Amino acid sequence: MKELVDQIAARLREQKIEVPEEEITSRLKKLIEDFRVPEGEARRSVLNYFLKEHGVMPLARASSEKVKVSEIAGPGRWVEIEVKVLDLWEPATEAISQTGLIGDGSGSIKFVKWAKSGLPDLEVGKSYLLKRVVTDEFQGRFSVKLNRTSQIEPLEQEVEAKPGSRGVEQLKVAEIDEPGRWVDLRVKVVQLWETNSDAISQSGLIGDETGSIKFVKWAKADLPNIEEGKSYILGNLVTDEFQGRFSVKLNRTSRIEPIEEDVQVGSQTAEFKGALVDIQKGSGLIKRCPTCKRSLAKGVCSEHGKVDGTYDLRIKGVIDDGQRVQDVLINRETTERLVGITLDEAKKMAMEALDHEVVCTLMDGKLVGRYFSVTGPRVDRYILVETINESEAVTIAEVEELMGIVEVD
Repeated sequence: MKELVDQIAARLREQKIEVPEEEITSRLKKLIEDFRVPEGEARRSVLNYFLKEHGVMPLARASSEKVKVSEIAGPGRWVEIEVKVLDLWEPATEAISQTGLIGDGSGSIKFVKWAKSGLPDLEVGKSYLLKRVVTDEFQGRFSVKLNRTSQIEPLEQEVEAKPGSRGVEQLKVAEIDEPGRWVDLRVKVVQLWETNSDAISQSGLIGDETGSIKFVKWAKADLPNIEEGKSYILGNLVTDEFQGRFSVKLNRTSRIEPIEEDVQVGSQTAEFKGALVDIQKGSGLIKRCPTCKRSLAKGVCSEHGKVDGTYDLRIKGVIDDGQRVQDVLINRETTERLVGITLDEAKKMAMEALDHEVVCTLMDGKLVGRYFSVTGPRVDRYILVETINESEAVTIAEVEELMGIVEVD
């Protein structure tokens, strides 16, 4: 944010206009945080607002210049590019009409077409001349944005394009350290999760001896399903990043190759200690799909439809250490030990009460408020609990002693 404020202030000073940084920051925050406007668009909007406020006509947009993808090296340029559409991705917001990867002979770059642009859709494998697109940058990665002033012209001659600026790399999971790379992985499927979007065919956790990583397989990729516990070579994946955590996406150009080898999965163990403050919905006695192991919603699997599910026990809990909270997933065996009830006993209890929720209520009464120390691999927002031990609660005397130390210091 500070960098954007400085850029706007500098442009205003060029026009002999002085605006307090607090006012610039306030308008930027409102656009970026409240209305989710991209940083580049927000910067232009705020700059033009203050120019108009001081009676200065907004600066005219520079005429666009024709460039190669590899020549895009900074944000805020208006350019023309002849490209081929390499892949289309599922938009993360309704404000985006299309997003994906485009390229030419010099490399590839992400594009975003805003819904309000009113522009026609691009097609995978087709070539286009894109006029008056704006370059942008986020965390050192460049992209281009198509807006109301942009133009799309189909080309009869196919543009020769590289699949990626660096090509596909054979990597270990632990070597994935930035988004936008095309990689091949030799992995085992550790877990499959229930999907929360029709756009996603499968998601879950895959890993090799160096660690594990989240994967997403788009429905439009039209790829075969992978199975929990099986090993595969996954080719031509795209790495992604969100809030500092990496993942890989399978798209139309990806491939799935089953292998006989049982890939060993290493883990990056996390530890957390605190009070169990909540047993979340989806805990207790649940049913899973016998094929893909997803939990069922009213007897329906998101992948296989209505099935005769198998019972399981689990806890989706929240642990609070006083400064932050941590979601945890606890499997059947550990749940049975903690609660003091077996799966068969839980099924009997639910049948007698004609309500599965009695099991979750029992868990809540026995566990909430107790202090635990857990360890296990961290996956997305969860720790998959491998070990859990009860800890002693912090006493009032210990709190008073710590307060005394702070006061002395």
